[in-house]
Amino acid sequence: MKMDPLALPKDRNRGWYLSLMAPNTKGPNFAWLDPSRLYCNPQALSDCVQDLLCPFQNETIDLVAGIDAMGFILGSAVAATLGKGFLAIRKSGHLCIETQSQKYRDYSGREKVMEVRLDVLKPGLRVLIVDQWIETGGTMKAAIQLVEKQGATVVGVTAVAIENSEGGKWIKDHYKYSHCIPEELQSQIDEQYLDYFKSFQS
Repeated sequence: MKMDPLALPKDRNRGWYLSLMAPNTKGPNFAWLDPSRLYCNPQALSDCVQDLLCPFQNETIDLVAGIDAMGFILGSAVAATLGKGFLAIRKSGHLCIETQSQKYRDYSGREKVMEVRLDVLKPGLRVLIVDQWIETGGTMKAAIQLVEKQGATVVGVTAVAIENSEGGKWIKDHYKYSHCIPEELQSQIDEQYLDYFKSFQS
């Protein structure tokens, strides 16, 4: 049987909710897994957010920024937990106001543009950037550039997982970060296959 995304285990150890993520069943044009399945479980979402915020307990955070589109879900949950505002970093062409833009290459290698409004970020503002997953790091790097171009400070970056790609390692080396992947699962994440996928049946 497929795992019930609403079921709770007896012991909620750090990262227990990762087993709720679902494998890709649609082929190479899609991401290799669906992390958003864990958001369907309210306790999983809450525990995920708490785990992500642990390294930032002693940091001053003025604003949470989330990256279009799945970073909006996790970023909004982080912002609500902190009692802070939320800034959407959008894909180009969706904001009807003056923006600053940044070109980037996403995990699939496609060239894209993201943008952010000009009336929120300012020098001295301390921003935590949230995305769902950091694979090649290109999307997160572009978001960091957008925040810093307006003089704000990136307190750190956070995602369900940060892969040890060249870009992922660069982010880990240059910014404070958090993710939910225990050390023993990092190699599986980097190989883009998780052993527990065997429990899913088509």
